[in-house]
Amino acid sequence: METASKMSLAALQQQDPYINKLLDVTGQVALYTFNSKANEWEKTEIEGTLFVYARSASPHHGFTIMNRLSTENLVEPINKDLEFQLQDPFLLYRNANCE
Repeated sequence: METASKMSLAALQQQDPYINKLLDVTGQVALYTFNSKANEWEKTEIEGTLFVYARSASPHHGFTIMNRLSTENLVEPINKDLEFQLQDPFLLYRNANCE
């Protein structure tokens, strides 16, 4: 594992010690939410690096956006309730809270 990946893994493990492997990384993402009342996408205050990882405890996979704009990061477990749809170049998802 290269030095940058080791540093990223160590940083993620500070937040979640059960993370044991980085599966994928992308350098720049921005999170948008869908406002159903206005029928439009709204940009959130979360953007940064996306990490997809494996964990040694349940749930066994998840992803995090390490936010460059604030200390509030996005953490999503990947489980049976998470729905994904790829609309290149966008990845749409809905979690158990319908967010």
